[in-house]
Amino acid sequence: MNMLSRPPAPRPYAPPRSPVLTVVHADDDILVLDKPSGLLTVPGKSEDLADCLMARAQARFPDARIVHRLDMDTSGIIVLALTPHAHRHLGLQFERRHVFKHYEARVWGHMAADCGTIDLPLACDWPNRPRQHVDPLGGRRARTDWSVIGREPDSTRLRLDPLTGRSHQLRVHMLSLGHPILGDPLYAQEEALRAAGRLQLHAASLAIRHPTGGRRCRFTSPCPF
Repeated sequence: MNMLSRPPAPRPYAPPRSPVLTVVHADDDILVLDKPSGLLTVPGKSEDLADCLMARAQARFPDARIVHRLDMDTSGIIVLALTPHAHRHLGLQFERRHVFKHYEARVWGHMAADCGTIDLPLACDWPNRPRQHVDPLGGRRARTDWSVIGREPDSTRLRLDPLTGRSHQLRVHMLSLGHPILGDPLYAQEEALRAAGRLQLHAASLAIRHPTGGRRCRFTSPCPF
């Protein structure tokens, strides 16, 4: 049986303790944070998974509410709402795909081209959840633009622009090309998994319309790897 057909082994949850919270921007409506790798966005089902970005944010900003999520192992920019109006406004922006974001990643091997588009439908791989997989018949449409921003001896550094927001979209799309993201505990194997101590995926930029006034706001975080 292929390793990716086996349910992933549980890992002990050991979220980073310092810094507790990195605030990129805060005003009356929105809170923009830089999430570290290894921290859940929202709490898990058991008490040992209670520490998360949402809980840390609400300790300082009691009205903070989650609008979107980043995978536990992904780092980078995430926006929270501080008012019901902002929550509705931001939620509609994500639903209507009016939000623009890009990620940086390091993937295994050398990309043959300098840019491209992946348009492959994704669905949950139920026997092996939380893994997702390409499902041409039952999957939901998922599209990712990619471009090379650096070439390394055994890997390639990419800019990834998700045009849809499916779970694990970037991770599965890169795997589908035969170039898994380095350090990915769910989808990388052998050398690609050992090549980095964490998932090499970072939400580097997020652009939204501000809930009050509608001005375009862009927030960035330098890639930590």
